[in-house]
Amino acid sequence: MIRKAWWKILSFLLLMYVCSYGFLVEIPKLDDRLQESIRNFFFHVPMWFAMMILLGVSVVYAIKYLRGSKPIHDHYSVAFAITGTIFGFLGLATGAIWANYQWGSPWSGDPKQNGAAIAMLIYLAYFVLRGSMNDEEKKARIGAVYNIFAFFMLFPTLWILPRLTESLHPGGEGSEGNPGLNGKDMDSNMRSVFYPAVIGWTLLGVWISTLRIRYEIIKEQRLTHE
Repeated sequence: MIRKAWWKILSFLLLMYVCSYGFLVEIPKLDDRLQESIRNFFFHVPMWFAMMILLGVSVVYAIKYLRGSKPIHDHYSVAFAITGTIFGFLGLATGAIWANYQWGSPWSGDPKQNGAAIAMLIYLAYFVLRGSMNDEEKKARIGAVYNIFAFFMLFPTLWILPRLTESLHPGGEGSEGNPGLNGKDMDSNMRSVFYPAVIGWTLLGVWISTLRIRYEIIKEQRLTHE
């Protein structure tokens, strides 16, 4: 039993470590640009990492479904898409809290904020699209095609377009000197929390997804036996 659940235990331990030591670890001063708000880096950024990984897994299973039309692949694709979208909204929420302290407003119309909101709306449309159809096979097939489109839209909205315009986030044109955080600003103390946070949040997302998959399988089995 423990052998099968080791990664769940690891997720719990890592997140306990992040949620405790993340508020105690000594942080770099960075000329007082970020002060104590830099600790949000252990939550905001890892949630985006987890989102990308979970949505990546979702699109892999969407492709598998299109190749083999196995319902289990659709269950996996939907479950990971739901969890990934939840982490995306958590990333938006933690980012808004950080922006309020750092930039004076939770939403400043920054290109990356706008791009992230558009990306999440695209994924919400995915669930609306699926909910609008009753035929399960048609729902799964059209949903899989849209899922692939939604995933690849993450790259222009989150990674490409925000870097082509002025942005308060690191990496955008004209962002030099703005109160942002670069990877170079992380010292060894921050890395000792940041990397476990990425792994911990990602494993938590996988854990949540597997619970939903088990629920869908059980529900399908009950309908079959009725």
